[in-house]
Amino acid sequence: MAEKKQSKFQYGAFLIALGIVYGDIGTSPLYTMNAIIAGNAHTEDLKALVIGSISLVFWTLMLITTIKYVLIALRADNHGEGGIFSLYSKVRTSKMKWLILPAMIGGAALLADGALTPAVTVTSAVEGLEGQHFGALVFPTGTDFVVPVVLTILLFVFTLQRKGTTKIGRLFGPLMLIWFTFIGFFGFLQVLQYPEVLKAISPVYAVETLFSPDNRLGLLILGNIFLATTGAEALYSDMGHVGKKNIYLSWPFVYTMLILNYMGQGAWTILNQPKGSNLNLFFDILPNQWRLVGVILSTIAAVIASQALITGAFTLVSEAISLKMMPRLRIAYPNTFRGQMYISFVNWLLFIAGIVVVLLFQTSHNMESAYGLAITVTMLMTTLLLFEYIRSKTKTLYAVLFAILFGLLESLFLIASLVKFIHGGYFTVLLMLMILSVMVFWYYGNKRREALSYNNDYLSLKHYRRQLMQLAHDPEEPLMANNLVYIVNVHDNYQIKKSVIYSLLGARPKRAKVYWFVTIKESINPYEKSYSVDLMGSQNMVRVVLNLGFKVDPQVEYYIRHIAKTLVKQGYLEPQKVRYGLDKNRAIGDFKYVLTNNYYTDLKTVSQISSWDRFLIGGRIWLQSHSVHLRYFYRLRLSDTVEEIVPLFIEHRQVLKLRQLEVKNQPLPE
Repeated sequence: MAEKKQSKFQYGAFLIALGIVYGDIGTSPLYTMNAIIAGNAHTEDLKALVIGSISLVFWTLMLITTIKYVLIALRADNHGEGGIFSLYSKVRTSKMKWLILPAMIGGAALLADGALTPAVTVTSAVEGLEGQHFGALVFPTGTDFVVPVVLTILLFVFTLQRKGTTKIGRLFGPLMLIWFTFIGFFGFLQVLQYPEVLKAISPVYAVETLFSPDNRLGLLILGNIFLATTGAEALYSDMGHVGKKNIYLSWPFVYTMLILNYMGQGAWTILNQPKGSNLNLFFDILPNQWRLVGVILSTIAAVIASQALITGAFTLVSEAISLKMMPRLRIAYPNTFRGQMYISFVNWLLFIAGIVVVLLFQTSHNMESAYGLAITVTMLMTTLLLFEYIRSKTKTLYAVLFAILFGLLESLFLIASLVKFIHGGYFTVLLMLMILSVMVFWYYGNKRREALSYNNDYLSLKHYRRQLMQLAHDPEEPLMANNLVYIVNVHDNYQIKKSVIYSLLGARPKRAKVYWFVTIKESINPYEKSYSVDLMGSQNMVRVVLNLGFKVDPQVEYYIRHIAKTLVKQGYLEPQKVRYGLDKNRAIGDFKYVLTNNYYTDLKTVSQISSWDRFLIGGRIWLQSHSVHLRYFYRLRLSDTVEEIVPLFIEHRQVLKLRQLEVKNQPLPE
């Protein structure tokens, strides 16, 4: 009975992995062979080119997807999570602060190149209908038919996101199982027609093709070959949703079906010798009666690939926000499914990017020319971070060998893909640079602001401890709240921003029974929710350090109430009896949150700041003014909050001496 239950679990996990992980790489047969053959449309020895190209695809998938990602990268999980930001969280140390740069570059490139995925996959699928006859139904040809259909499908997919995709997601696994079986079966039928294509398994043909005169693209053919493995990075990123064991279980099946389809397309090409550059080889290998089924299944697979990209983008942006690489955005959780989230701004930004791609490039052939450039950058950055991971776990020699092998290989793919820049790759490069600039301004602008203001704008909280304790028990001052909470970084030796001390003890002191100083730190464990408490030798001051992983929803109000109840129960805090309320027996009174926002000052008036620092800090403040308010980000929307505006820098100017001329104090006539 136990064995039967375990087999059901493994089968279910296998289906989930198919539905979540392989959407992008699983739809690559729709366009990869088209791009390869079209790039060498006038070659004299088509047979040698096809077999060599399939050999290149086979060994690219073997080296990059299987060895680098499945066998090596999946071992570099961060408490079960994968992806470039999880990897960065695992390898970063105080001595390796520079690793933030490859993480930023790789994340920006992944988001940028992913913007093309929905457009290219859906367009490739819909183009299978062009000119087809199904009984009395005849489909037209040309972009006037394809473009409106693609735009309609994209609108449907992106509109669906805000409702959550848990129920629909349950169908993804079985549908992708049908998809992979379908493409593998019809590829196999074509291989039976021309078994000689199996020679592509030998790496000899791959090497020969790279340097063959019949390959008119030379090494640049690698830019098209790379399309077969663009989903490898997504495979690593989605590890947390399905677990590495399920990827180990499902990848051999996926790999086999993909290679069978590539070989089938190659066999059909050799036998039929198609001419021209406007090819549709995936649909050409299907019998006429199966063409409509192929279009339907490919469209479904394209939608699943788009869905995987969109949810992956939500996760990536959420991680970047938690790692303080990107501005705060409004994040919604449509349901209770772990990891399921919705970021409206990201969703509609990707939709607009997809619309622009479809309207700009019109056909999948044009999109293929632009696709895959930025993702090579992401893979290189992942290789750099994996080098540091391997070096920390094993001998440095192994890490160096890994970096040399995959660094050189992926550098070749990057060089070969650079030609795509003038054919549309500029779109993803510009998008990548825009995303990267936001990250640089947000992260380094804050770092420079903290570095420049730390010496002059920070005070030690322990020097004001006695005053705050006296204020908490002073009946002559009105009680502002039972619990007054400041979300603020408390550094070593209890250093805290001067603005917080001024807020507490300034012109109008704020009396509370307990003062809370909450510091939120990102944890290495993506799902960690832990805290430490320092009561500073009193029952009126509590310093809390919340350790939250970048996969955790920052529900600060809930966490602070839980901590307060726990401290009262443990006897560290006195119960806060209330005279009125729905529950007069509760041990904790009300909470008021004080939020401070920096307002933009004219940085030119602040001395001792370089032009570069002014540029970074100014950009950070501008982004902050357009990001989600702290009250919404920390889930304090229904809480009692007070917002205080403080200057970015407190400039200590020299006091000017004024000369007194006279003072009059004579009675005025009635």
